[in-house]
Amino acid sequence: MAGSGASGREKRATAARLKAALSGGGGGGGESGAAAELQALLERALAPAPGGGEAAAEALEWCRCLLSGGEPWEGFVQAVRAYDPATLCGLVWTANFVAYRCRTCGISPCMSLCAECFHQGEHAGHDYNMFRSQAGGACDCGDGNVMREAGFCKRHRMKSSSKVPCVPKDLLMMSELVLPQFIFSLIQYLREGYNEPALDLPSEKDLHRILQMLEPHVSFLEDLTKMGGAMRSVLTQVLTNQQFYKDLSSGVGENACAKKSYEKYLIALKGSGLAFPEDKLACGMQEQASGTSTLAIQGLAGATATSGQGESSDEEDQDGSQGVGKRKRVKLSSSTKDQSIMDVLKHKCFLEELLFWTIKYEFPQKMVTFLLNMLPDQDYKIAFTKTFVQHYAFIMKTLKKSHESDTMSNRIVHISVQLFSNEELARQVTEECQLLDIMVTVLLYMMESCLIKSELQDEENSLHVVVNCGEALLKNNTYWPLVSDFINILSHQSVAKKFLEDHSLLVTWMNFVSFFQGMNLNKRELNEHVEFESQTYYAAFAAELEACAQPMWGLLSHCKVRETQEYTRNVVRYCLEALQDWFDAINFVDEPAPNQVTFHLPLHRYYAMFLSKAVKCQELDLDSILPDQEMLMKLMIHPLQIQASLSEIHSNMWVRNGLQIKGQAMTYVQSHFCNSMIDPDIYLLQVCASRLDPDYFISSVFERFKVVDLLTMASQHQNTVLDSEHERSMLEGALTFLVILLSLRLHLGMTDDEILRAEMVAQLCMNDRTHSSLLDLIPENPNPKSGIVPGSLSFESMLSAVADFKAPVFEPGGSMQQGMYTPKADIWDKEFDPVMVILRTVYRRDVQSAMDRYTAFLKQSGTFPGNPWPPYKKRTPLHPSYKGLMKLLHCKTLHIVLFTLLYKILMDHQNLSEHVLCMVLYLIELGLEDSPEQESDEEDSVGEHERCHDSWFPGSNLVSNMRHFINYVRVRVPETAPEVKREPPASTSSDGVASSQNSGTAQVFSLVAERRKKFQEIINRNSSEASQVVRPKTSMKWSAPGATPQLTTAILEIKESILSLLIKLHHKLSGKQNSYYPPWFDDMEVLIQPEIPKYSHGDGMTAVERILLKAAVQSRLNKRVIEEICRKVTPPVPPKKISPAEKKTLDKEERRQKARERQQKLLAEFASKQKSFMETAMDVESPDADIAMEIATSEQHVSEAVYDCVICGQSGPSTEDRPTGLVVLLQASSVLGQCRNSTEPKKLPTSEEEQIYPSDTCAAVHDVRLTTLQRYFKDSSCLQAVSIGWEGGVYVQTCGHTLHIDCHKSYMESLRNDQVLQGFSVDKGEFTCPLCRQFANSVLPCYPGNNVERSLLQCHSNKSIQDLIKEVEELQEQLGTFPVSISSETNLSKEMESVMKDIKSTTQKKYTDYSKTPGSPDNDFLFMYSVARTNLELELVHREGNLCLGGASTAGKRSCLNQLFHVLAMHMRLYSIDSAYNPWRKLTQIMQDRNSQMNSEELPEVPVLYRDVSSLLLIQILTMPQPLRKEHFTCIVKVLFTLLYTQALAAFSLKCSAEDRVAWKNSGALKKNTSNGEKSWEALLSHVISELSKGKMFEEGETEELAMVYPSVWSPDSIECYLQQFCLPFLRITCLLQHHLFGGDLPSCQEDEEFTVLGNCLGLLPSSFQSPHQFTSASCLDWPVPAFNMISQWCLELASFADRHAEQVKVLLIQEPKWDLPCLLQLPENYNTIFQYYHRKTCTVCTKVPKDPAVCLVCGTFVCLKGLCCKQQSYCECVLHSQNCGAGTGIFLLINASVIIIIRGHRFCLWGSVYLDAHGEEDRDLRRGKPLYICKERYKVLEQQWVSHTFDHINKRWGPHYNGL
Repeated sequence: MAGSGASGREKRATAARLKAALSGGGGGGGESGAAAELQALLERALAPAPGGGEAAAEALEWCRCLLSGGEPWEGFVQAVRAYDPATLCGLVWTANFVAYRCRTCGISPCMSLCAECFHQGEHAGHDYNMFRSQAGGACDCGDGNVMREAGFCKRHRMKSSSKVPCVPKDLLMMSELVLPQFIFSLIQYLREGYNEPALDLPSEKDLHRILQMLEPHVSFLEDLTKMGGAMRSVLTQVLTNQQFYKDLSSGVGENACAKKSYEKYLIALKGSGLAFPEDKLACGMQEQASGTSTLAIQGLAGATATSGQGESSDEEDQDGSQGVGKRKRVKLSSSTKDQSIMDVLKHKCFLEELLFWTIKYEFPQKMVTFLLNMLPDQDYKIAFTKTFVQHYAFIMKTLKKSHESDTMSNRIVHISVQLFSNEELARQVTEECQLLDIMVTVLLYMMESCLIKSELQDEENSLHVVVNCGEALLKNNTYWPLVSDFINILSHQSVAKKFLEDHSLLVTWMNFVSFFQGMNLNKRELNEHVEFESQTYYAAFAAELEACAQPMWGLLSHCKVRETQEYTRNVVRYCLEALQDWFDAINFVDEPAPNQVTFHLPLHRYYAMFLSKAVKCQELDLDSILPDQEMLMKLMIHPLQIQASLSEIHSNMWVRNGLQIKGQAMTYVQSHFCNSMIDPDIYLLQVCASRLDPDYFISSVFERFKVVDLLTMASQHQNTVLDSEHERSMLEGALTFLVILLSLRLHLGMTDDEILRAEMVAQLCMNDRTHSSLLDLIPENPNPKSGIVPGSLSFESMLSAVADFKAPVFEPGGSMQQGMYTPKADIWDKEFDPVMVILRTVYRRDVQSAMDRYTAFLKQSGTFPGNPWPPYKKRTPLHPSYKGLMKLLHCKTLHIVLFTLLYKILMDHQNLSEHVLCMVLYLIELGLEDSPEQESDEEDSVGEHERCHDSWFPGSNLVSNMRHFINYVRVRVPETAPEVKREPPASTSSDGVASSQNSGTAQVFSLVAERRKKFQEIINRNSSEASQVVRPKTSMKWSAPGATPQLTTAILEIKESILSLLIKLHHKLSGKQNSYYPPWFDDMEVLIQPEIPKYSHGDGMTAVERILLKAAVQSRLNKRVIEEICRKVTPPVPPKKISPAEKKTLDKEERRQKARERQQKLLAEFASKQKSFMETAMDVESPDADIAMEIATSEQHVSEAVYDCVICGQSGPSTEDRPTGLVVLLQASSVLGQCRNSTEPKKLPTSEEEQIYPSDTCAAVHDVRLTTLQRYFKDSSCLQAVSIGWEGGVYVQTCGHTLHIDCHKSYMESLRNDQVLQGFSVDKGEFTCPLCRQFANSVLPCYPGNNVERSLLQCHSNKSIQDLIKEVEELQEQLGTFPVSISSETNLSKEMESVMKDIKSTTQKKYTDYSKTPGSPDNDFLFMYSVARTNLELELVHREGNLCLGGASTAGKRSCLNQLFHVLAMHMRLYSIDSAYNPWRKLTQIMQDRNSQMNSEELPEVPVLYRDVSSLLLIQILTMPQPLRKEHFTCIVKVLFTLLYTQALAAFSLKCSAEDRVAWKNSGALKKNTSNGEKSWEALLSHVISELSKGKMFEEGETEELAMVYPSVWSPDSIECYLQQFCLPFLRITCLLQHHLFGGDLPSCQEDEEFTVLGNCLGLLPSSFQSPHQFTSASCLDWPVPAFNMISQWCLELASFADRHAEQVKVLLIQEPKWDLPCLLQLPENYNTIFQYYHRKTCTVCTKVPKDPAVCLVCGTFVCLKGLCCKQQSYCECVLHSQNCGAGTGIFLLINASVIIIIRGHRFCLWGSVYLDAHGEEDRDLRRGKPLYICKERYKVLEQQWVSHTFDHINKRWGPHYNGL
């Protein structure tokens, strides 16, 4: 038998032999023998080897051979795949994988698809999104339980199982024999490797080592699963067969190794606190991590905690010094119904033990993936799900102990979501494995480990326990995998029904929920500020939402119809029982403990939501599920306490508790929480209010809000429970709460659509919103699995009904706008509901914002000009069950409060505000809206019992009480109050209509007494019915601190009714006497058909008028009373006496107000100044702004240019001693180098075929040209024949502001010492312009100029061109004659030198060094004139590449070319041009000594025809003494134009075919001798051709490929056109230069006449020039010496060069003058195209898939952002690329985020995104994953900023990147 070390061939032979034997070849005996041999072979090959590596590889090699029966492995894989009935995709992925979810196709909301299946399916127009998987997942394509078949992809659409042939028996025969042994060996490894960790930490290193060793084994299994269905079913068979497991693993055989491993397995089981049921000594549960409580469980045999871990270690403090952990934990000795759930595990097959070890090793990723890869096999799926459920408790324990609970949670959910999303499976497991019992019990156990005693209410005797939110379990959300599974299974109707029918489960669940009731209790700090702000509230809110509310919503979604009434009754019943237990446990009677609040009342909320559902959907009778009055009174206390506390928190009464208490108040109303928290609370209070005595309820409200003492008629009062500074806002709070309570209809009869509409309107009124933020802000049903999906149709249609879409605009220089929705006009007009807005605002400022927007709308539409009050909106009708709520509006207590407040407002008592009045009027109006029934107009026949207790008002109907006059009131006031002095009046009779109704005695009323009385009545009534013992009444615990001044009783004369107070208020608000005039005096119609709109705008006066009209309409008596009051002319309201102390505070207020107004005014002025300044200074985005260049032209008549210094503010000329400078920004730029000569713009590659090559860019072409020249010609002359700076050229721009250079230096010093974080680095010389804050990094000295000189320089002279040429030459000779002599170092020359240094250091060395001899002066010379060239060329680009627009320099004030020229010229003069080499000679004289240089060894100079004419121009100009005279300038231009024209002819001669050449040569020869032969292009062309023919220029054969590109036949017109196009670039540059040097406007013109206009502007056109139609470009020529001689001389140079290097001649001669404007790469329409190609693309440098891929939008290079893999010399790849591609400027699209980042030098900024979704929004980081489309306008803007170099000015948020991008 082959040894285990056999070679591959031997293995294959053995395998083949065994397979043949086993498949029945050798008769019976052979077969059993072979089986035994195989068994022994496997045992040997697969025995767990200590060595790991090689042995494992060897074992796997054996397995492969045996499985394939000696065949090649690949062939075997193919064979098995052929039998795969691939109906399911089942692809498993891990975290961070990009997958898709389509809501249109999904049945389960967890449905997900891999990218391949998604793109193969048809989802166009569906509601889908892309997402990054958090926990991992699997593709559901093909699974009809989870998604609709229409969404399946092409591969999984065919039900192919029918066609797949049956698997031949012998194909997988070996697999069935080998695999059990293989899996057993895997399990043995796992057993061996696991050592029960010491008491503290599991030795993670060991676990890790074992897992790494097993990697190949698990990968092998994974490969097997990928072979398809046939192999999976074999694996399933092996994993679930109980016989295999028994034979192999129970350690019964004689194999010692197996025995040992079995013992280890038993130890591990015991160590986990699990036991075999046979072990009668069932070990109690024992926790390993010290610090989690030991649940002392009365187990099966009452066992105690094993192991030596004493009780002491349990209470060790976990949380360090925080107070949270210090509370003693509570131990529950829970003998729940089924202990076995928690600690019995029995393994019957490999699958079960495999899962056990997977859990024990904390879910290694590989194992999870293998277990999930098997899921497409149906039998496996069921077996695995059952196994998973069986291990559920064990999973929970391991999770609690885990150190990596996050990772582990993700892996658990990765598995469970695959199992429980399938309804059929969930139902089966629920029925067969008690899934629900297990889940609820496990959750209960989990929470029991972190309970503490509740301190709510009665701290000492409380029996209630709550979870401790400071525990890791809650803080880290460790419970979420279990809760999320629970929510998942409750989303299945069949499972939820089982839950709702099972009473014992409901009891357990309510028990679980009560652990959260009252958690995270806040106690108000009264003295010190808290030292430590605990952040536990996050945990508390999350826990209530996830563990209580979401399961509740899940259950509610199944209680939608009448048939489900029973379920609701069950829930409500157990909920009330749990609430009753809770009240008993905390010892609650009727007064809540003061200064305590908890926001967590899940039991109340369960109760409320099920009530609401019962009435809304199930038609249950509300009263049948409500408890008795006493219970209702208790139920309302805590929710009411929360509402009062909210008001206290907003009144800053809780400031000493720190910011976190505000955080809680905000979270409570925030959109994700509100419908699980504040909405149920308000609803519950509405239910209580509708069923309790209204007087009791109203007085409770004012008592809870602590404003009872304020409600007195007296002008002064004592408030025992509230500081006076808080009174006003608490009173506002109480009234606002009442308004919300009475007008909110969310659960009282609104339909779902109405609710959605109201929510949407409220959010839109606060601010315009983007689509995604609206989705986020509208409280959806928060259970993600409920199937109500945001983005459902109703949402979209509702949105289009209430809002208009504002498309994303881009404000130049401003921020990027997103697409916004804004309310339609009729929403403001008819639906704006301030009540809803107040309820939904997290920040109080949003209410103000909504009111401001409303005011603005009314002003704009002309509806109401003044300051409107919140509008009154008619409410949706109440559901009949809640009619009782309106009793609140018709109870005397409320009427007394309203009366008192109206009176106090009228009398100007302190602490009242307009808001109070607004709410009072709102309540009155609500009351009139809902008056019970039209009262009879005869005198009220009110029953006697109504009057008995109180003589304020006769009845409880608001309509009649409004007219009731109250004469005297007895009040309790401090002795110091003004009321005490007065004598009570003698008579108490009343007058007017009301006299008959008034008892005439003075009234006194106490809210508190009233409430007590009611409470006693109710309690007594209940107790008499139920003959209970009345609970002792708790005394009011708190009394006022300190001795209060004595209260005495005074009687006030009032003589007012609510109506009379309203009328007087009207007068007061209008500031006029008798301003109220009843409208029905003019028109009785008003009363009969009152046009009372549902919705009304206006201010306080309008509101009063509305109320009076409504009162009059509802009762004739009221109408009479109103008329009477109006007839008696009301005396003016007495001005109140002001005590000196009050006067002082008033004055202070007034002064403050005035100061504030003054400040506003100043600020406004300042802002407008700044704005107008910004408008002039920042024309950054508008290149056509036509501001004449101030510095140059506006002051020509002044003798010297005057500059303002923006630092010291002085004006004056720039002098040599104190030079002024322009604020400039120098930046290196490669924009010019990116021009291409193709008209077709380049696209960003999105497939392998499309690649971009840089060879056709301007930079590349110039680079090649220079290198070629340097190969053949003398270096120094090469460096003057071209310009550089196409890449890395220095661009200079200014904001146009000037400053003294010494001022600037001190400004920089102050910046250096200023430690504020700046976005720029002062050390690099960066600063912001002190005036306009534009970014800058240098100062360009202004040359002391004399403007008079300048105008003289422009006068035309009549000298001949020959004289001028002579003068130019002489000027060039006088070197160093520069007005500022260099020898004497002045400040100015120093500054010029330093700015030159700055300019050089702006760009990298490689962009300045082109000479073959490093450091040669030629380099500097070349660099300097190239800077001028770069700036001119860029200005041309900014003008769209031509000068057709004309006008002043684009940048107007922002151009600094003039100053730049002076600086460059001064430096250029330092380099003398040797007169022998001066190109000027060659251009203007016929040279004699031609042959002398031929013989010399060195390389020849560059022929004149190869030189770049624009470069020559700059060299000539900059080496002349400044300032230059205009006539000399024109002379230089004329001479250079002759050269340029000759170059054009030469280039053309190469382009035409040989025949053409001959033809032109002959036809032109005739014209040579005519008078103006020198100005005829035909003659010149003919001469050029003949001269060039002397050399080897026109060798046949080579020109063919050139001719291909150009038209075959040239007409004279096309030639003329070609010549003009060739010359235009030079003319444009020259014109710009002339404009900058000498001022004067550029003419504007049409494109076709650009040549003529520019020629004219430069003085090239002959004076005799007439009309343009016979114009030829040649007529501009002005030859200094006979043309034909000159041309011959120039052509000769070429001819002699051609003799030696024929092939290069043409290449150098044909220059490409036509460049397209630089532009960024074109992007595809849809972002997905980019994303799919790039996000998996490997980087070319490091060949890995980058974590953050990015792509350069200039050249399309793919780079790793922040990738350390591609780092070079501490520069990460993006930074490196930005230097190479853009000389320090990089524009990158981040593939995974869809945003663009800009790198500029050492800083970077996030620019924003150019891809927006259908609603015009960015999707940064692709969080929403919606399809994104290119926004062309934004991309245009990005390109514009790149080309105009304005990134630094426009984008504000820059930060340093430290080379780490």
